[in-house]
Amino acid sequence: MPANIEIKARVADLERLQRAAAQLSEAPYQVIPQVDTFFNCPHGRIKLRELSADHAQLVYYQRADITGPKHSEYQIFETSNPAGLKSILSDAYGVRGVVTKTRYLYMVGQTRIHLDAVEGLGTFLELEVVLQPGQTDAEGQQIAHQLMQQLGIEDADLIDAAYIDLAEK
Repeated sequence: MPANIEIKARVADLERLQRAAAQLSEAPYQVIPQVDTFFNCPHGRIKLRELSADHAQLVYYQRADITGPKHSEYQIFETSNPAGLKSILSDAYGVRGVVTKTRYLYMVGQTRIHLDAVEGLGTFLELEVVLQPGQTDAEGQQIAHQLMQQLGIEDADLIDAAYIDLAEK
């Protein structure tokens, strides 16, 4: 299963962080509107990420709810019929909740920097260091820590929960 090392942090100054991420990125950023519908799941989390009326990703992932860089394993399934898949999953498992966000995606090496404006919750940063075959968690954590320093992210900014968990509080 693909894996990454991930951190999530609250962001006080989105514009400052956008400038910092742009300086590190090798390419222009992408703006990606997303609606994530989370379904009840006994192990890990499963969500349908709607990117448009005819494109979505079913994402299943497992990770510990801890602050700081953490190991995450995931699987992604692409669909051109989001409404149909959402209907089946809703009937089968029930909807846990919905998270709507605008994501600004920057790529830095093997790391995806997400700057997310999440409706009702605020602004956040996610770093996803995509682990390469044979690469250790420690190597991914080192990359994450280095990017945190370069972006000015402090340990006090880190959070341990998914957006759906924050929305439920």
